[in-house]
Formats: sequence, C-alpha cells, structure tokens
Amino acid sequence: MNYTHLTEKKAELDHYRNTGEGLPSGLVKNLEDWFRVELTYTSNAIEGNTLTRRETALVVEKGLTVGGKSLQEHLEANNHAYALDWIKDLANRPDGVPSENELLQLHSLILRGIDDSHAGRYRDVTVMISGSSVVLPNPFQVTELMEEFIQWLITTKDLHPVELAAEAHYRLVSIHPFIDGNGRTARLLMNLILISYGYPPAIISKRDRLIYISSLEKAQLGGSLDDYLKIIAKAVNRSLDIYLKAIKGEDLVPVDDHQKLFKIGAIAKQSDETVPTIRYWTKEGLLNIAELTASNYALYAPETLSRIQQIQKLKKQRFTLSEIKKRLLSES
Repeated sequence: MNYTHLTEKKAELDHYRNTGEGLPSGLVKNLEDWFRVELTYTSNAIEGNTLTRRETALVVEKGLTVGGKSLQEHLEANNHAYALDWIKDLANRPDGVPSENELLQLHSLILRGIDDSHAGRYRDVTVMISGSSVVLPNPFQVTELMEEFIQWLITTKDLHPVELAAEAHYRLVSIHPFIDGNGRTARLLMNLILISYGYPPAIISKRDRLIYISSLEKAQLGGSLDDYLKIIAKAVNRSLDIYLKAIKGEDLVPVDDHQKLFKIGAIAKQSDETVPTIRYWTKEGLLNIAELTASNYALYAPETLSRIQQIQKLKKQRFTLSEIKKRLLSES
C-alpha cells in the first residue's frame, strides 16, 4: 500500500511545528483536548458504550455523572482518557515501543475498577468473538505469542509508521490476550506508535465500526489485510487533515459528519412512520441516537432506516417489541 500522501501531509505538519516558535500552545492544547474526547468517545462506542460525544466530554473533562448511564460506562470513559494521557508520556521516549509489562499496565488502566481481577493479566480461558467464526489462540499459547509479538515490535524497522501501527493493532487483537478490553488496548497501542513517530492519533469513527470489524475478521480468516490497512490509513489521513485545517484557521469537523445525520422528522418521513413511533422505539432501545445537537435535538445515522425496515418486517410477522429488541441485539 502507498503511504506517500500521509508522509507528505506529516511533513507539512512538521514544517508548521518547526517554523519559528512552533505551533501556538493554545492551539496545541485545543487539539489535544478535542482528540482526547473524540478518541475516548469513538473507541468506547465501538465496544458498545452508549455515552454520546457530549456526555463523554462531561465525564472526562468536567468529572460529571450522566443520568441513565451505568457506572461501568463512566469508568470506561475515565479509564480511556487516563490511559490516553499515559501513552502520550510513553510516546516521548526515543523508541516509543512498550515493553510487555507496560502493555499489561496499559490494559490494567482500561479495566481499572471494572474488572480488577483480570486487569493487566493474560486470559487463562478460551474466548470467542460474538457473532464471528474466527478461532482465537488457545489460552496456553497466549504468553508465548505475546513474547513473540513484543519481539516483533522491537525488531521491525522496515514498515512505514502507519503500517507498523496498524499491523501492531491487528496482531494484538488476533492474539486476543485478554478476557476483555482487547480492542481498546489495541487501538491505544496503535496510537502510541503513531504519536511516537510524530503522527496524530487515528480515530476509528463509530460509523465505520462495521467495516472496521469486518475488515479485521476478513484478514483473521485468511483474507487480505488491504481493506483493514485502508481503513487505518483513512483514519490517519483524517486526523492529519484536522490538524492542518486547525493550523490554517479552518473549522474542526467531528469524525461523524453531522451533515450526514438526520433529524427525527426526516427519519419518520423516509421510513413512513410517525415521529411519536420513532421516539418510542428510541426510548425502548430499538433505535440509537447518533448525536445530540447543541439544542438537544436527536440526530440519527443513515443506517437507522435499515434498522426501521427490520423492525417493520418483524412487526408484520407479529413479533412483540421485546422479541424484536432481542433479535436486533443478537444480530448487532
């Protein structure tokens, strides 16, 4: 895969960093704060955390609690934000490659207060990925595989930094060394490597969740890694653009572009349902809100229309809403 365009954009970013007094401290702090919330929101959302972007900001920046959200979801947000701060310090070292103990410490930060008995410890049981046919390594292989993985990290020098970061993520989730927290740990490791090479962190959009997971599964089942590498390259490119636009005084655009989201009225009209029905299905957990506007209007992602079609089809088959919810959750 060709990473020339990323190298060129990173060189442009370095030019701004190294010209005169470098980037204004206020701009750097603004970007770091923005990425801290965005990375925490998106990484946790991929794993099923229901905190919105705005709620995540309230939790990690203001220390507030959000009504109707679980303690675990609050801990996941705070833990990820703390772990991100931790890897930034680690990335300042010359090599930027974590030791095995540091990788275990990173995982312990992710599960702190959530599952302390397994935090920072390799799994000793067989695990499976829900809804996937991927066969993960036997637990008795994990320690040896992780030793080989760390050795690969230390000795690999011939890959472009973006490919190195992406492949490190892929290899770690494919070993799946932990009972829980593998995805979040792998994404933080990927960003640790990117930051250590001077790249901004890569954000996997919540909207890209399905293609991201599918591309990983495709490679794990023996297919090409290309689709996955393209997704990571796209994420890095997007982050580089955010930095460069901010430097040039252009607006920051959330990773999940609001222009592609729909208000409840538009969703109701396109699905031939009433607004109260859409609102009720949302309240019952059949539909998810993608984001809330500053005026507290609910916005829905385009895939909501497909979900509504599923609900309509199941209703015609005389399933109850409770039964429909169980079926939808089992398929997600």
